[in-house]
Amino acid sequence: MSEPASPPEFREQHKRRLSWMPWLYATLKEKHLVWARPWQLELQAKLMREETVTIAEDCFIAPEAGIFAQLGRPIVIGARSTVGAHAFLHGPLTIGADVSVNARVSLDGGAVGITIGDGCRIASGATLYAFDHQLAPDRPVREQPVTSRGITLGADVWVGANAGVTDGVTIGAHAVIGMGAIVTGDVPAWAIVAGSPARVIGDRRTR
Repeated sequence: MSEPASPPEFREQHKRRLSWMPWLYATLKEKHLVWARPWQLELQAKLMREETVTIAEDCFIAPEAGIFAQLGRPIVIGARSTVGAHAFLHGPLTIGADVSVNARVSLDGGAVGITIGDGCRIASGATLYAFDHQLAPDRPVREQPVTSRGITLGADVWVGANAGVTDGVTIGAHAVIGMGAIVTGDVPAWAIVAGSPARVIGDRRTR
């Protein structure tokens, strides 16, 4: 016999906990899934009706997240991926399976887009912006043209809290971006980088 559902008076707090710690969704027991799964399916269905978003099975999307994918800027979220509270996602974005986008992350795909490989972890406060303003001295910054080359993360990349990744960067599979690092150039697979601008300080295979 299955366990009874969690008390309704605790449910709103439980939803808030999941929003801020979305990785917990994958660990829920059936007594919680009886209410959490329908809640998520309804929320995700509404989002897919209102935006150009495709969400695969068993994902978790915090209701506090801002997800915007107008026509021409689609967002695709792979199976079992999670998006935390107050994350900002603006397409075009392709997010693989088993990806964790944690609280207050900002992902803006610019014109070309951001591609995030399977199993990546994007920690709280990280920012990935796939566009840039030009800096010619003949006009104010607000009037400068915007360019976009795109950002690509290979599989199993860990982007640390409050790290930043600038337009045009490719990060190789299994790399680690240290907390607060500012990545302005490509990162090799398996590399550990830190600093501003980020530089290679190690290799995951030799630690």
